Amino acid sequence: MASQSANLWVLLGLGLAGILLVTRKLKKAIREDFGAFVEKLQLLPPPQPAPPKAPHPLTALTFAVSDLFEIDGHVTGFGHPDWVRTHEAASGTCPVVSALVEGGATCVGKTVVDELAYGVSGENKHYGTPTNPAAHQRLPGGSSSGAAVAVAAKLVDFSLGIDTVGGIRVPAGFCGVLGFRPSHGAVSHVGILPVSASLDTVGWFAKDHTILRRVGHVLLQLPYTVQRSPRQIIIADDCFQLGKIPSDKIVQAVIKSSEKIFGRQVLKHENLEAYLSSKVPSLKEFRIKKANGQANIPSIRLLAKVMQFLQKHEFRHNHEEWINMVNPVLDPVISSALHGNLDATNEEIERCKSIRNELRAALNSLLKDDGILVMPTIADPPPKVGGKEIQSEEFQNRAFGLLGIASISGCCQVTVPLGSHESCPISVSLIARHGGDRFLLDVVHSLYSTLQEQTDVVSKSKASKNIVSREQSAEIAKEKGNQAYKEKQWHKAISLYTEAIKLCGDNATYYSNRAAAYLEVGSFLQAEADCTKAINLDKKSIKSYLRRGTAREMLGYYKEAIEDFKYALVLEPTNKRAALSAEKLRKLFQ
Repeated sequence: MASQSANLWVLLGLGLAGILLVTRKLKKAIREDFGAFVEKLQLLPPPQPAPPKAPHPLTALTFAVSDLFEIDGHVTGFGHPDWVRTHEAASGTCPVVSALVEGGATCVGKTVVDELAYGVSGENKHYGTPTNPAAHQRLPGGSSSGAAVAVAAKLVDFSLGIDTVGGIRVPAGFCGVLGFRPSHGAVSHVGILPVSASLDTVGWFAKDHTILRRVGHVLLQLPYTVQRSPRQIIIADDCFQLGKIPSDKIVQAVIKSSEKIFGRQVLKHENLEAYLSSKVPSLKEFRIKKANGQANIPSIRLLAKVMQFLQKHEFRHNHEEWINMVNPVLDPVISSALHGNLDATNEEIERCKSIRNELRAALNSLLKDDGILVMPTIADPPPKVGGKEIQSEEFQNRAFGLLGIASISGCCQVTVPLGSHESCPISVSLIARHGGDRFLLDVVHSLYSTLQEQTDVVSKSKASKNIVSREQSAEIAKEKGNQAYKEKQWHKAISLYTEAIKLCGDNATYYSNRAAAYLEVGSFLQAEADCTKAINLDKKSIKSYLRRGTAREMLGYYKEAIEDFKYALVLEPTNKRAALSAEKLRKLFQ
């Protein structure tokens, strides 16, 4: 019977071990690609040209594409299994992917997008939400979530996605990588599933600014020309006040970098809200018609409403027939957006076109051929996975207001990572006029390394100031503790010394002083522990040896107490208290 019981426990142990092994392997498999891919494949570049011809510009680079780009023999998934089920495999590869492969890069797979590429969270209940490599408990951002994650996790050198209302810029900001949204119409859309024709652009992610520019030269088909520097860098001061991310670190890094590379005279500051209000009059009519007459809604907030209106209208125009025919199970948020009432009259569409034209003209006038607009990519840090924050009206108003500037105007924008805040990536965005893509890529190339250096300098400077401030606060708490001790308010003194220790935990005096107060209230164990901590921090702290000796004497640790008093005499041979205490204990217990 005992033998059978033993065998049962052995089998149970083996079974549990097997389950743990499988679970670990599964977790490892998930971690290896961070859930970025929906399909692995391989498109190899052509052979290198023979010398003396130059090698392909993207030689030895790997890339992935969002599941919106047609690849010969593969079904384009659009982030939804019902789309896969109802569509045939592509009969050719889209020109954008072909250009990159012919340029020397190897395509290794397709990546996850938001359901029907309609969103900015990066979540997909059908294929799973990719894990943000920079902040595992935070959303990766979408719609090109998998493409951003693949780059952030260093699974590929660069990747392709679509930016409609932030599909490149948001995940780049959330995952801490570079993301480039080119001018509207600058890159071919042939062979790519549309979301919203007037807003869609083909963008790309990269971890390295040099790769970002190399890819841009291939996709934008840019011939070689002399690199230009900006004559003005305009900081949108009001935009940096919109969000929850502290802006001073970002702005200071931009200012210091611009001064160092281009000179102080290029820097300017602008209230973008006021500028747009005066230059885009059609927004006033949109406010009356679409904002329930709320005259106080800022222009930047109205841009969010215009962008969302266009996205809904054009998405329905492209895909409503399929949705009605197939009746796919959609995420409730997407379903609500697509099936809700939308008053898309010809008049409203024309008004949106007027806003787009006026906004583009306004930005082109502000920036001209050699200006850069600096603003936040997004106003908030990445929301937590499983939370509802990203669906809130407050979050979306802040986010889409900033994102709408480039989306509606069609100007080019790049997201540049700038370290982190509270363990979440933060970034800044640079915008150039419509058609200024080469110029923007050159500016990023010139600024990038210095921006990273200045971000570190600013962060260390702020950290140093915080340390000084904490040390000063700790000293104030200690002095208050000393005063309370003199007034024989022992418990108050203990509380104040504890506050000092919390602010600066590597100061021996704070522990030693608290030990003195503990002795007064009879807390001898706490006193001994504090003195030991103080001695570890300062081996020459005579008061700590004396106080620990006293605490040990009261606890009955006489031998250890004698050693403490003797050591205090070694440090200060004329110390009468140490001499008397050691002699008294020696006579009594030796």
